[in-house]
Amino acid sequence: LKKPKQGNAPFAMKICELLFHGDGHNLPGFMISHQLCVVSCFFNFACVTSLNVEPGNGNNIFGVLDAVQTFFNMGFLGAVITTNLGSSTWQLMASAFPLPFLSNPM
Repeated sequence: LKKPKQGNAPFAMKICELLFHGDGHNLPGFMISHQLCVVSCFFNFACVTSLNVEPGNGNNIFGVLDAVQTFFNMGFLGAVITTNLGSSTWQLMASAFPLPFLSNPM
């Protein structure tokens, strides 16, 4: 990446120096570590948002079927909700307020 395209914000310049040092071999390592960090965060969210309601007793959350309650107990529901909220919230904000996002110095 050429210097004029990197911007002039100090934090952005430091990130570009790290990512594109040499022949740009740091970028794939950064992307892999970023994905590993995201995956570990969602596993933690799944553990935190998992439920422990025994299906079949009539105490299911929202009165759902026992199979759905078993799915809720696995913790995948929290991971799905946080994934959808985390990925769509910023897209909706950027579409509603494009100027603040375009003029962000970071």
